Amino acid sequence: MEIKDNTFARQFETLVDGKLISVEYSFQDKKIFLTRITTFEGFDDESILEHLITQILEIAEERKLKVVPILPKIAAFFRKNPQYKFLLPPGIKI
Repeated sequence: MEIKDNTFARQFETLVDGKLISVEYSFQDKKIFLTRITTFEGFDDESILEHLITQILEIAEERKLKVVPILPKIAAFFRKNPQYKFLLPPGIKI
């Protein structure tokens, strides 16, 4: 899966079956706030979303950013995958 960081639209994007899936973000200091997931109508493949989130977290790790999961679906991903909790900023417990 290829992920494009569209800095103009402030979102990570990928194509699934020729249709766009995106995760919107915003920056503050050395933190990236993941705020919204946009999918196309009829999309319900959780494994693709989990793979997308995993790749976004790897990008954040490479850029030495802390991740603030605003969206409940992303917070649930952190609960399910405790190996990524080191990306959370101090004081945020999920």
